[in-house]
Amino acid sequence: MSNTFGKIYTLTSFGESHGPGVGGVIDGCPAGIELDTAFIQQELNRRKPGQSRIVTPRKEDDEVQFLSGIYEGKTTGTPIGFIIWNKNQHSADYDNMKEVYRPSHADYTYQMKYGIRDPRGGGRSSARETIARVVGGAIAKLALRNYGVEIHAYTSQVGDLILPGSYADYDLSLAESNAVRCPDPAMAAQMEELIASVKAKGDTVGGVITCVVKGVPVGWGEPVFGKLHAALGHAMLTINAVKGFEYGDGFEAPRYNGSNRNDIFFNDNGQISTRTNHSGGIQGGISNGQDIYFRVAFKSVATILMEQPTVNKQGEETILKARGRHDPCVVPRAVPIVESMAAMTLLDYALISKAKSL
Repeated sequence: MSNTFGKIYTLTSFGESHGPGVGGVIDGCPAGIELDTAFIQQELNRRKPGQSRIVTPRKEDDEVQFLSGIYEGKTTGTPIGFIIWNKNQHSADYDNMKEVYRPSHADYTYQMKYGIRDPRGGGRSSARETIARVVGGAIAKLALRNYGVEIHAYTSQVGDLILPGSYADYDLSLAESNAVRCPDPAMAAQMEELIASVKAKGDTVGGVITCVVKGVPVGWGEPVFGKLHAALGHAMLTINAVKGFEYGDGFEAPRYNGSNRNDIFFNDNGQISTRTNHSGGIQGGISNGQDIYFRVAFKSVATILMEQPTVNKQGEETILKARGRHDPCVVPRAVPIVESMAAMTLLDYALISKAKSL
């Protein structure tokens, strides 16, 4: 079950970075969803390599081929099978990594757990696995349109460069206007230069993605172990290189007293609302109708093109200098992945809520 995500709307993914392809099977998708293939491909294009000077130069079309679950352009309610073929592997780049463990990578843990590992691009631990998530997320986004739900993620930090203020201060549609996917053009230019300078040294840098969800109705989420924020946290922490998750005020919350941080209810023209949204749209693990917003922290990519001390399978100390094509910062390409995991989580909880109301 570790390769399956979700409870009702589920995605089972398969494939490796340097295998024939990466794909998945989606189950539990409602029937009758108009499958906008152009939109799905656009979402994949946002994630694919080779987009700009600040991402891996690997060239892949990442065109999805659907195998089942669709008839006359609509979902049928049966399992949706799909695959994206790998076409531009440089497996020889990993020949010098077969016998050694890359620092902070999954090489050692996979070897110890399974007694075997695929060193080419990290095998199953490669971020290329996230292609399947983007397909599953794109279809979930199409289904969520029926609920009026919109999801927008953007880069809010790269290294020490932090976008000030809150998401409400920016036009989030501008995030797609630059390679970094930051809604502030001036900050985006600084972030791009930082990533480019780090890449030139063969090093990597981390960052933060902020995600905003609008239109979620009151009542999604299941107490006590099925809290909506816990499900979103789990979803985000399954993404490669993610090291932290916070929603609402997050780690800022301990700094304030309840008297100046509680979200006060009021009657907004016949609708109950809150004057502030420090809770991040979720209270008691259940959506309260306000915007849901959260932040996801990504570490620096583990594979760097610099010499590093490590050990081989025999425990002997050695020096490794990785080769190959790698992202100097995973954050720009991870924006659609964060959105996809949020979309699948929210659709799953929408269907759970619907099932419980029958």
